[in-house]
Amino acid sequence: MATQTFHFTNGSSHLSLSPDHVLPQDQRPNLTQTPLLSSIPVIDLSEQPSALVVDKISKACEEYGFFQIINHGVPRELCDGMLAVVAAFFELPPEEKAPFLATTDRTQQVRLFNYYVKGDGENKVSMWSECFGHLWHPLDQTLHLLPQNPPRYREIIAEYAEEIGVLMKRLLRLISQGLGLHQDCLEKKIGESPMCRAQGNYYPPCPDPELTLGLNVHTDISALTVVRQSEGVTGLQVIKDGHWVAVEPIPDAFVVNVGDQIQVLSNGRYKSVHHRAVTNETRKRVSMATFYTPGKDTVIGPIRDLIDKQHPPLYRDYYFSEFLEEFFKQEGARRMVTEIFELKA
Repeated sequence: MATQTFHFTNGSSHLSLSPDHVLPQDQRPNLTQTPLLSSIPVIDLSEQPSALVVDKISKACEEYGFFQIINHGVPRELCDGMLAVVAAFFELPPEEKAPFLATTDRTQQVRLFNYYVKGDGENKVSMWSECFGHLWHPLDQTLHLLPQNPPRYREIIAEYAEEIGVLMKRLLRLISQGLGLHQDCLEKKIGESPMCRAQGNYYPPCPDPELTLGLNVHTDISALTVVRQSEGVTGLQVIKDGHWVAVEPIPDAFVVNVGDQIQVLSNGRYKSVHHRAVTNETRKRVSMATFYTPGKDTVIGPIRDLIDKQHPPLYRDYYFSEFLEEFFKQEGARRMVTEIFELKA
């Protein structure tokens, strides 16, 4: 797939909405007619008693699959600095970003790429966004491969990754407790060698947001995803009861979402929900998603303590490598990977 890079000068785009970015009619966002409900739950991690936080997280995972967290302990200035260097990288001239352009090798550890969907016939429609992915843990394996420009990219990402590691483990403990499990249960089930990737997402101003998307409708194949997004620009949307819910960017908040693997581990109690990113006509938007995902040799399946006569297993056990294989088979389509591993009644 050819990768489209975006280049801005003085805040204006040199690009127009070419046919390569125009979605088929049935895949367009329909922004003017789509009712947007109130945003997803906002949870204060400092609230006491802690059992109340566990209960709120559990309900959010069951009803939305998404929630936002505040008072999480990650310094705001670090998060602001991280989004600034990520935006600065995307706004480099194309020739400076060229060494990071992805090949067809999906194992490339540091890669600049675009998502796409299959349009009419064999046409590929590129999303109105640019993505930059690399490991966030263990970062020492790839730190030397990360951009040297912007000058502080490596330094800030390393510091951010350390803070996210602490937060991710804290969230996994709270989510485990919400399922009535020992607090380290999910972390153990996901395995000692998780795949921890970071993905910066850049959404330039779009000439016609009704015709395209920043990211197509999808679920995350991870166990857990933590996202920091630009303030003041709404783009992320979550499906709830057949309607799109706008995830409003709350100051100094993280968006947390359940991924496919926790849906399976929880035997369907917690939901990995379809979501998308829409574009904005006048303002750019930047986000950084950090994913916590099992290693390829990890066996994933419903946790036995959550299975009984009233709650039979909904999924078969599988190696995560099987899940990845199916995920890549469905590239370009609205992926329905978890369904492949469902046990039929």
